[in-house]
Amino acid sequence: MTTGQSLHYYHVDAFADRPFTGNQAAVIPLTEWLDDDILQAIGEENNFAETAFYLPDETGEADYELRWFTPTIEIALCGHATLASGHVILSEQPDRDQVTFRTRRAGILKMKRDGEGYALGLPAYAPDLKDFPEIVELVGGSPVETQFHKGRYHVLRYQTADEVLALKPDLKALGALGNQQFICTAPGTDTDVLSRVFVPGGGVDEDSVTGSAHAVLTPFWAKQLERDSFTAYQASQRGGYVNCRLDGETAWLGGNCVTVVEGLFRI
Repeated sequence: MTTGQSLHYYHVDAFADRPFTGNQAAVIPLTEWLDDDILQAIGEENNFAETAFYLPDETGEADYELRWFTPTIEIALCGHATLASGHVILSEQPDRDQVTFRTRRAGILKMKRDGEGYALGLPAYAPDLKDFPEIVELVGGSPVETQFHKGRYHVLRYQTADEVLALKPDLKALGALGNQQFICTAPGTDTDVLSRVFVPGGGVDEDSVTGSAHAVLTPFWAKQLERDSFTAYQASQRGGYVNCRLDGETAWLGGNCVTVVEGLFRI
């Protein structure tokens, strides 16, 4: 492992309008890619749901290239750490209104200023009806509907928010299924939609506010509610609010960010 380098480091609370809420992300700008084992070690050291790394995109397809690492693996899509990365860039470039990211498996992602906050455009992952009784047993409760989006996204819709709040899933058993995401959702109380998201196989037992889950929930609830826009709350310990809007094949997620730490990461 290469040592003796100092990297700029930002700790950002994403989908948050004040410190200590929303989802924590580490953001580290680079000038060239470090070895994957170093990137993964940094993700493990930070121990946040995700650490985001970006550098200028040399292909001309986007402004920056972006990758995300949990404490254990590199993942295909992370919304909150993308929002946090865009926040860092746009905060340092106040005359700029938007930024684009080229990712390795999720395509080109766009983020723009939206009032006092931001809007992040992610691919809309519309799930389809699917039964998975073994997973329901591990998650708990009695969902009225289950759906799945190819790859990793399991949606369990419950009748009430209280049912979702009361869930105590078997995280060890769910984690043994690999890097799967278990999205438990219901109509909200002070928002249109409420959710909790579990990703134990990806190193995150319960995520705080999950952008990729809302890329699934946006088309899911747009169909359920019969409208393209709605408000959402992820009821984790930290909690966070997301404004969701479906625009064709794009899920626009609105929220704020707060930078709580700036410094150097030494390797």
